[in-house]
Amino acid sequence: MQQISKEKFQIVGTKDSEAEKITKPSLSFWKDVSMRFRKNHLAMFGIVLLAILIFMAIFGPYMTKFDYATNDLTNANKAPSAVHWFGTDDLGRDVFARTWEGARISLLIGVMAAVIDFTIGVLWGGFAGYKGGRTDELMMRSADVLYGVPYLLLVILLMVVLGQSLGTMILAMTITGWINMSRIVRGQVLSLKSQEYVLASRTLGASLSRIMGKHLIPNTMGPILVTMTLTVPSAIFTESFLSFLGLGLTPPLASWGTMAADGLPALKYFPWRLFFPATFIALTIFAFNVIGDGLRDALDPRLRK
Repeated sequence: MQQISKEKFQIVGTKDSEAEKITKPSLSFWKDVSMRFRKNHLAMFGIVLLAILIFMAIFGPYMTKFDYATNDLTNANKAPSAVHWFGTDDLGRDVFARTWEGARISLLIGVMAAVIDFTIGVLWGGFAGYKGGRTDELMMRSADVLYGVPYLLLVILLMVVLGQSLGTMILAMTITGWINMSRIVRGQVLSLKSQEYVLASRTLGASLSRIMGKHLIPNTMGPILVTMTLTVPSAIFTESFLSFLGLGLTPPLASWGTMAADGLPALKYFPWRLFFPATFIALTIFAFNVIGDGLRDALDPRLRK
């Protein structure tokens, strides 16, 4: 019998040796999110801008020989110059030093508000969504009642009772700020708790804390991260708004909000007093918003290719 040589056969399709070369490498969920986030140029610009602002908030006050709280009436309302880079205010205080000292407080308020909202909102919303039934109804209706209290009235009452301070400011912004986070987490947990892997964990006797920490919360981190990035600029803007109303920090503490409030009456003659804090408020809010938008797009499964 004549032997048939291999040369007379032709392989149809992809050779085994070439299959791995064209196959897309396997990526984890968060690695895929990271790659798609880095492709968003506007979001990456927001990251760079935020990094610069944080760097200046840490080291900016040490770049000048002037103290942010020292009054020098002989140098009141000096225009920006080689000595005072951002000029001085009506008490002769260096605006450059005050701007970056204010950055510390404004960013601290924003980050603390986001962390507290995250902690309370995740615990409250996660527990309510997992338990369901009457527990869920009672917890979320009580949150709705608290959310219905006029925000400005609540802030004024806190300021009157506790006094104007940094702690009171953070408390005023977070006493109802966590409710939006809790609603988002509750909705995500309600949709996830009936999944097979959660039912399997319950069947095997896993505790509530393990189910929440191992399965439910990690799978809701996408919306949580996006909400947190949008909470920070919202808190900074709220602090600025309250400072405009005279409910901000007490002197000599400085924040961008208090500096903008002090600089507004002098806008016509000494515009630099308002320009610098207002500009950095806008840049910070812009940076966090584009980062939040980038995270939302990167985490959206409908946008995957």
